[in-house]
Amino acid sequence: MRSLLFFCEMVALLPIACVRPFVGVLAFAFISFANLHRLTWGFTASVPWAYLTAIATVIGCIGAQEPKRSPINPTTLLILLFIILFSLSSLVALAPADMVATKWESNAKVFGFLLLISAMLSDKYRIHALLWVMVISLGYYGVKGGGFTILKAGGARIFGPPATTIADNNHLAAGLLVTLPVMNYLRMQSAYRIIRIGLLLGMILTLFAVVGSYSRGALLGLAAVSFVLWLRSPNKIVTGIVVVVAVAAAIHFMPQAWIDRMSTLQKYEQDASAQTRFEIWKAAWAMGVARPLTGAGFMGPYVQDVVSRFAPDTDARAVHSIWFEPIGELGFPAFFVWFSITLVGIWNTFQILFESRGVADLQWARDLARMTQVSIVAYLVAGTFLSLSYWDFYFTLLVVIAATRILVAIRVNEIAAANTSIPPWRARLRSAGLSRPGDAPAGTV
Repeated sequence: MRSLLFFCEMVALLPIACVRPFVGVLAFAFISFANLHRLTWGFTASVPWAYLTAIATVIGCIGAQEPKRSPINPTTLLILLFIILFSLSSLVALAPADMVATKWESNAKVFGFLLLISAMLSDKYRIHALLWVMVISLGYYGVKGGGFTILKAGGARIFGPPATTIADNNHLAAGLLVTLPVMNYLRMQSAYRIIRIGLLLGMILTLFAVVGSYSRGALLGLAAVSFVLWLRSPNKIVTGIVVVVAVAAAIHFMPQAWIDRMSTLQKYEQDASAQTRFEIWKAAWAMGVARPLTGAGFMGPYVQDVVSRFAPDTDARAVHSIWFEPIGELGFPAFFVWFSITLVGIWNTFQILFESRGVADLQWARDLARMTQVSIVAYLVAGTFLSLSYWDFYFTLLVVIAATRILVAIRVNEIAAANTSIPPWRARLRSAGLSRPGDAPAGTV
């Protein structure tokens, strides 16, 4: 029944995507993030739904008269450059060609579609629609995992859908940490009390799911998220109390086995898992140093023959670090471009906060910028111990914040154009709350 229901939904959505490409964008995002087809059986689980949806969406973009904007901005330019660099690295990769081609194809699909998403995010409502899809996609596993953790009294780990980026308990926990601030943003923006309550309950269950993952990296990420969430909150006293009580309650709920596992963080030098991570990190660094322009190519750290060329005593395995994985696989130029996408995302959040200051109808953008900052911290901290370097959910969020900054700039320029008695640069200062005495209030004409 589950497989049949999913199949019927996709058969209905694909024709709609051909005439309404933004529906295709949302469907593609949902398939890529939630991976619900991995929870079905039979041929439904193996159909390349993401590719079919992408094709239908591209057809719709060509034929449909739907609002679009040029996808050219610093974020998308860096994404395009990153695609070029990892494609060049793949041409000289050391791993078997079929393994390299599979990973190249996966990443080319992810980063290429980000350019199309950027072009379709033409207004606030589309941004919110995409954010809702993102929250529902991972929130499903957060709510389900949190409920499972409570029912099992913390006695069993939670996992994501099989054969996906978030299948592993550690990866799922990191993904949920990145999702939590976005969930909170939608709660802040909702005009309906029932939705706000529902999202709050979803956040609480997701918190239990993060703790119930038994992921030590997620615990460090949770600490970072809690601090930054408190730091970026306008009401620090209330937020501080809520965060401390919620986290303390979730941790207190867990059994002794969870406490024993978390305590190994204090003795990482005696932990076999931590030591193998350090070894593969050194191997990945050696790959980057030996081949600084291209690295060993996709899947290099996963192939023993390749690893042995650079670190003879190290076993091939996942790199388990967003920092060392692109260095070892793609080299330093690609790594700097990859990291620059995040740096530009951080810059965009601060620019949104500066440019939208004092503009009442841009408060949503300010809230989104603050919560995105929390999500970025969650990714950078939790991802330090995980192979999530090319995770589509995170980079989609950076594309969203880039589109938001464009909308903020358009609104500020509209304010400047409507009041022609002052130069545009002063209108921008006024919108940031830096106007001179005697100027009209920000956001007025």
